[in-house]
Amino acid sequence: MNSTFKILTIAFLITGLNLNAQELQGTAYYKTKRKVEIKLDSTSATSIQQEQLNAILKRQFEKEYVLNFNKTASTYKEVESLGDASSSAGGGVRIVAFGAGGSGNDVLYKDTRAKTYTNQRESFSKQFLIKDSLQKVEWKLENETKQIGNYTCYKATFEREVERRQLNFNDAEEEEKTVKETIVTTAWYTPQIPVSHGPERHWGLPGLILEINDGNSVMICNKIVMNPKEKIEIIEPKKGKKVTQEEFNEVMRKKAEEMSKIYGGGRKKGNGQSIQIKIGG
Repeated sequence: MNSTFKILTIAFLITGLNLNAQELQGTAYYKTKRKVEIKLDSTSATSIQQEQLNAILKRQFEKEYVLNFNKTASTYKEVESLGDASSSAGGGVRIVAFGAGGSGNDVLYKDTRAKTYTNQRESFSKQFLIKDSLQKVEWKLENETKQIGNYTCYKATFEREVERRQLNFNDAEEEEKTVKETIVTTAWYTPQIPVSHGPERHWGLPGLILEINDGNSVMICNKIVMNPKEKIEIIEPKKGKKVTQEEFNEVMRKKAEEMSKIYGGGRKKGNGQSIQIKIGG
């Protein structure tokens, strides 16, 4: 047993003794940011249009979420959206974010005891109820620590390989290819709150995850309320067409292709060229 694991175990047990005296509940608030930068052909767009485009994309992915949790279950939902689903940078440059919009009914429920999740999500004006298993993550616990608010957090990482669709635009054609890349995700969690929850579908650490960073996006907790006077109701959502995650992904893929054809139909060559950028959510 290494020293890091001993320290975490002791901290987990001590904190657990204090919090188990009452029913552990809490609310954590997160802000998310995503690094998005798209470079346009200088012959098709001015530097001002380039700046406007990246400013729009930055706002598109700045969101706020709330995580309600107890010992074994949590709900995660957006509380504020700072970006529009479709925006224009002028000069024929238009951003269309497929599936990026949400609704007040969207909620992600996680059950860490059963290792399952239920995601109630509205997309393209249809309600879905995605029910599937939580992915087991082989976290690597690190010795590094840092302070987030009043909480001492420990570092954990894991690597995964993903496939991304890459679109290249030019006067002649729109080229699409799939590229593989390795993503390193870094989490900062605190054993002072001994639950295995985190934002989005992140979970599986001996303490609440207060920050997640995968290089392109960051989610960080800026406020925590522990054991409020009024009991928090954590209820699994029930509305929507029941599908697995794989089935939902296939529905979104087909819909994105349909939308791409619709919006892509406006592209023109020569001086009247219209450049459209689609971002899958």
